[in-house]
Amino acid sequence: MITLNNVSFAWNKTPIIDIPSLTIEAGQHLFLEGPSGSGKSTLLNLLAGVLTPQQGKITVLGQDLTQLTSSQNDQFRSNHIGFIFQQFNLIPYLSVLENVTLPCRFSRIRKQKSLQQSATLNEEAIRLLSNLGLDNTELQQRNVNELSVGQQQRVAAARAMIGSPDIIIADEPTSALDADHRDAFINSLFTECEKENITLIFVSHDSSLEAHFPVQLNLNEVNQANSSTKEVV
Repeated sequence: MITLNNVSFAWNKTPIIDIPSLTIEAGQHLFLEGPSGSGKSTLLNLLAGVLTPQQGKITVLGQDLTQLTSSQNDQFRSNHIGFIFQQFNLIPYLSVLENVTLPCRFSRIRKQKSLQQSATLNEEAIRLLSNLGLDNTELQQRNVNELSVGQQQRVAAARAMIGSPDIIIADEPTSALDADHRDAFINSLFTECEKENITLIFVSHDSSLEAHFPVQLNLNEVNQANSSTKEVV
């Protein structure tokens, strides 16, 4: 699903990522850990094609991301990668349902997959939100800036999951949830990923979540860049 070969990236000549080799298998649920400054967020942006390495090759779904133009990378990401951002990045003037269905406006592939699950995009959004514990009809019609932080986090997750992308990258997706909602969220995320054979890359500082994941990776074990380097997000 994902391979990295001799990938390096630096901010202002300061090395952040130096990974000789890394492979993530299709359908794998990977827990990625590492202290602040280890390059986690930079690596996620490289895997998503948001950043381009200064050296090396990143292959996702057989496509060498380093050979794509910026616009091609944007389209590839829209079609194949769902991203749960640490800061959510919800559109404040859109409703909950409009935020969740937004990826389908940019990806015909994800729109078609959504309509294979439900009769309409809104129905698919409601299904995902309900699975994540946000099944209040009135809440689903609200503007997202009227929701609590925990509710916004679940909207961001549903947006990443809609249209069954091949890969979901989750950057600290449970930071605003209490223990009960956190575990329910992870179970729902796993269920959706397993149903569609979605590869999940999950980053969290919460080491107690490791037990949920069959595969764990400490970034310091594969990243040869200076571990004292301050991570730039």
